Amino acid sequence: MKLAGPLIAMQLAQIGALTADVIMVGELGHEAIAATSVGAVLFYFTWLVGYGPVMAVSPIVAQTLGAHPNDRARVRSAVRMGLWAVALMSLPLMTILIWARPMLIALGQEPKIAVMAEPWVHAVAFGLPFALGFGVLRGFAAAIGKQNAVLVVAVLALLVNIALNYVLIYGNLGAPALGVQGAGIASAIAYAFSFFAMLVFFLFAPSFRKYHLLHRFFRFDRAKFVEVFRLGAPMGASMLFEAMLFNAATLMMGTFGAVSVAAHQIAMNVGSVTFMVPLGIGLAATVRVGLHAGARNMGAARRAGYTAIACGAGFMLVCAAVIALIPHTLTSVYVPTANPKNAEVVMLTVTFLYVAAIFQLFDALQVTAQMSLRGMKDAQVPMWIAGLSYWLVGFALAWGLGIWAGMQGLGVWIGLAAGLAAAGIGMVWRWEVLSSRRA
Repeated sequence: MKLAGPLIAMQLAQIGALTADVIMVGELGHEAIAATSVGAVLFYFTWLVGYGPVMAVSPIVAQTLGAHPNDRARVRSAVRMGLWAVALMSLPLMTILIWARPMLIALGQEPKIAVMAEPWVHAVAFGLPFALGFGVLRGFAAAIGKQNAVLVVAVLALLVNIALNYVLIYGNLGAPALGVQGAGIASAIAYAFSFFAMLVFFLFAPSFRKYHLLHRFFRFDRAKFVEVFRLGAPMGASMLFEAMLFNAATLMMGTFGAVSVAAHQIAMNVGSVTFMVPLGIGLAATVRVGLHAGARNMGAARRAGYTAIACGAGFMLVCAAVIALIPHTLTSVYVPTANPKNAEVVMLTVTFLYVAAIFQLFDALQVTAQMSLRGMKDAQVPMWIAGLSYWLVGFALAWGLGIWAGMQGLGVWIGLAAGLAAAGIGMVWRWEVLSSRRA
């Protein structure tokens, strides 16, 4: 928890930026929320594709330090190759986002919503390389136990995002009122700020400076570069399977209308905020398991993994109770529930929140177990578990109940819950098998 605490706070600060976007754009109406939501599907798809090699940096560094505590050259090389990977992937991924509007229309979204979403996507695309680069630096900082710096930067970036939203969305302080596009510009600037602020920490803070991360930056390390992609590709695929299930759910909601998308986004944002805590615990588990695995202390690695799983599950059970007890109160944070115009959005959001309460436990189990497995550099089997759980179970049920059976949003959310349940059970089973075998 000492390691996880700042990581949890950092994750909450990062999701706080998206929450601020949803709440502040929500003042423009439910169509603005819907446009931001479907636009985010495209942006986060490209982010997820690029994030695989980024995720590989933390376990590589942790296992290196576990085996060789003073080997700064190998650590520096892993971080350098992670940043190289980001530089190589960013431009092609950003190019995809040029065609945001036609892609959204082809995916069945309302033309009006697609037109509103396009300027947000085009603006936030410029933040993509910085968001990925920050992920590399964050993984390194967590692996060496200096995560407090990341927390400071994440909080500052959140404040920058909120301030720029205030100026650019509504046209305050003499700026033009850019609406949804203003939120995209604010997010892109906040991503760039977080990357460069983190880089300043690394160059000048004594605890980071000794690693000389930019030393021989243009020197290619083929072995580390291959390892970053070899380990990162299945990690990214696992994350992509899960995230794209939820993105597919957003697109399915878009076929039911803007009200369904808005309600879906609000409920998803509530679930995403609670998810940040077990995710932060899981990030700590990757480091702790990786350090013990690198030192060949598999008994300690097993204890670290199960500690993370238990802590994450316990927290999410509390969250489940809170969500089930006060869904109307949570909804009122995003939209005025007393306004008759929002009655349908409120009704759907509350329904979705009841389902979200059910899958809180499984969400904790899958992320903490999967992150523990990453500390073992186990990526192939978790990838298959994720793929089968989220798409063979989750998507099939979401599509079958939501589209074919006519249950619409409720059917989609039942599918999401089933996919998370299958993933949670599968990941914990894999952790038990692997950790007991190696202990």
